[in-house]
Amino acid sequence: MKLFPYGHATHPQWEMAAGLALAQLRAHMALPEYASAPHLGLLYITDLYAPHAQDILSHLSAELPEVTDWAGTVGVGIAANNVEYFDEPALTVMLCDIAPEHYRVFSGVAPLAQAGMRALRGSTFVPHTALLHADAQTPDVPELIAELAQRTASGYVFGGLAASRSDVVQFALNGDGNIAGQGKATGVFHGGLSGVAFDAEVAMLSRVTQGCLPIAKVHTITSAENNLVLTLDDEPALDVLERDLQISLSNAQPAIAKVRATLVGLAPAHDPAVKRTGEFDDAVLVRHIIGIDPARDAVAVAQPVEVGMRLTFCQRNAAAARADLTRICAEVREALEPEEMTAELAGALRADTAIHPHPARRMAGAIYVSCAGRGGPHFGGPSAELQIVRRALGDVPLVGFFAGGEIAHQDLYGYTGVLTVFTTEA
Repeated sequence: MKLFPYGHATHPQWEMAAGLALAQLRAHMALPEYASAPHLGLLYITDLYAPHAQDILSHLSAELPEVTDWAGTVGVGIAANNVEYFDEPALTVMLCDIAPEHYRVFSGVAPLAQAGMRALRGSTFVPHTALLHADAQTPDVPELIAELAQRTASGYVFGGLAASRSDVVQFALNGDGNIAGQGKATGVFHGGLSGVAFDAEVAMLSRVTQGCLPIAKVHTITSAENNLVLTLDDEPALDVLERDLQISLSNAQPAIAKVRATLVGLAPAHDPAVKRTGEFDDAVLVRHIIGIDPARDAVAVAQPVEVGMRLTFCQRNAAAARADLTRICAEVREALEPEEMTAELAGALRADTAIHPHPARRMAGAIYVSCAGRGGPHFGGPSAELQIVRRALGDVPLVGFFAGGEIAHQDLYGYTGVLTVFTTEA
């Protein structure tokens, strides 16, 4: 597996942006360290290009005939190595050097088959994990994500919810222009789930970075009803909220303002939820507080809850988000470095980090899906979030988008980033 060619551009006319991206792709494909004829393309566009989604996909398919399969979606922003595009018409493309027998493009009309159905059809492809794109307006999205994850051998999927202020589109195209079962569909879909499944031969590392910081201790939900938290640690939930936030609902205006700025971190029973560093672990799902019930001294949250779950009141925090993003990038980098190395190699790794992904790190390409509420503005400057990733990983080929919810493991996250790196032999 060689480096994945990639390109990105912004322009008021999508044809010009596509031309600029194609020039970058072809320049990469001419270099010996990059793949020269990949088959799988990932395409992400900002919502200002959403009305032109079909034209963009058709144009790229015609210009890159060797690319037989496409997947992707739309975001309010998109990402590439060291840069993000928000509130401007832009697109980003990466061509993955993965043999066709090791992946499958799927969509709502050509879903990822369950193990029994695969055997029935005589298919030898066994999905190990999957890149997943979903429409937030689809009913029961969290349940559908979990169900699709169960169709993979690892139970792990990654990706995000499409985010758009206009058309919500997804790309899913393969072979001769149609996925088996989707009839005359053209590869641009509205609603449902789509993506790419990979078998166990496609090696990758994936990490979740949190963007919120606890503001009080971890509590245990001791009674609940659907989305309503009734008691925490056997105390009325509303009393605990007032104490943790240091507010009094008798002074309603400032109290409500502080509640609106507060979120909850939910974790499974017996999970510590908060690491020794004071940050959330990967198991925590951040959700909004959607109301309070003074009559029952209860707090309503945007997620069904159960007795025994862990709950922590939290707030978005830019410093914590930067530190945690740096941490996961360091984990990926360290996982891909040789366990034993010479002093010369160690020096080369340090020197090359900001310029190229050193061969010893074995990174062929990366996908980064971040919350639409993150990005440069939250991290302190234009493209600041992607610059953190580049400083840690080097000039690795990278594409992604800013989502309405991030997908990792079998769950739907919020205010997080999901970084997935495709790895190759040293």
